Amino acid sequence: MKKKWIVIPLLLLLVVLGALVATPVGRPLLDRYWPRPKVVVDGAMRTQAIDALVAKLNAHYVFPDQAKRVEAVLRQRQREGKYDAITDGEQLARQLTDDLERNLHDKHLAVGFDPGQVPPDDAVGPPPQTLAEWERWAPLPLRLFVRVSDLGVEDVDRLGANIGYLRISEFPPHFLMAETYGAAMDKLADTDGLIVDLRDNRGGGPETVALLISYFVDQRTRLNDLWDRKTGIARQQWTQEQLAGKRYGGRKPVVILAGPGTMSAGEDFAYTMQALKRATVIGAPTWGGAHPARPYRLAEHFYAVIPDARTISPITQANWEGKGVMPDIAAKPDDALAVGKALLQRRLHEAGTLAAAGR
Repeated sequence: MKKKWIVIPLLLLLVVLGALVATPVGRPLLDRYWPRPKVVVDGAMRTQAIDALVAKLNAHYVFPDQAKRVEAVLRQRQREGKYDAITDGEQLARQLTDDLERNLHDKHLAVGFDPGQVPPDDAVGPPPQTLAEWERWAPLPLRLFVRVSDLGVEDVDRLGANIGYLRISEFPPHFLMAETYGAAMDKLADTDGLIVDLRDNRGGGPETVALLISYFVDQRTRLNDLWDRKTGIARQQWTQEQLAGKRYGGRKPVVILAGPGTMSAGEDFAYTMQALKRATVIGAPTWGGAHPARPYRLAEHFYAVIPDARTISPITQANWEGKGVMPDIAAKPDDALAVGKALLQRRLHEAGTLAAAGR
């Protein structure tokens, strides 16, 4: 028993420190007691970062023609001296990110700064694909934290006797989620309708999206294709046939709540369920980022997150990049839950009335 209570405060401390770093007040406070190295960016460092950014975009960005177009913009700004006065690394990263955003409008594309050292691209291997690989890679505190975490499943509840409610804040790696999703769907399996709340979903992995959608279909279903620029091959994504929990099935009504806080993989879930005509999306247009991305080293202290693939729906032949997922029923995000509950109650009442009339 004592070991349990030693581990939990340690995990809480790690979580608190992580949250503190992410806050505007927390980072300066930590810098006061654990200061990061100071890096002054000079002309050579600026040139190296921008040259590498242009090269990496041309080599990897999902749309080569657009990479060439933004190269011309960055070179013009260089010639005009727009970056010459910037000696702060984070400021330069923000400026380059803003320039990319204004010209490419790609939500996943960004430049970052690290006062430490950015490792070479080949120093970081491919991400783990199985639980066994992840356990070999993950440090002990992270493995312990995962065991006690909700892993993005924030709430599993009932809104009345027959409407289920599932709130998901992110889509972690699929090999961590099988049991968690199975337990959640077991609790919701006997409801007559379900609300999936993605209004504050930060994204995650497309494989995890496919895993959760698997609960809402009756047969193996093709979802999205992921086209990779490097290979030129589109990899098809399908639902899974073997699940850890009870299948919700393809007939009971599902409502998805979405809005500007619905990002990346959260948008993937909403867009795909909508394209399959398996759910009604209620709320406001989502964030608008559909291109999978990975980090590339630019220089000792700079890196770029560059989308090198794109999602393609076999139904719409498109995705939600730049425009977001459009709701079927518009509502303010704060009102979406009430609208969704009322819609489900109405549909279930109508279905019950029709069933009674047919007896």
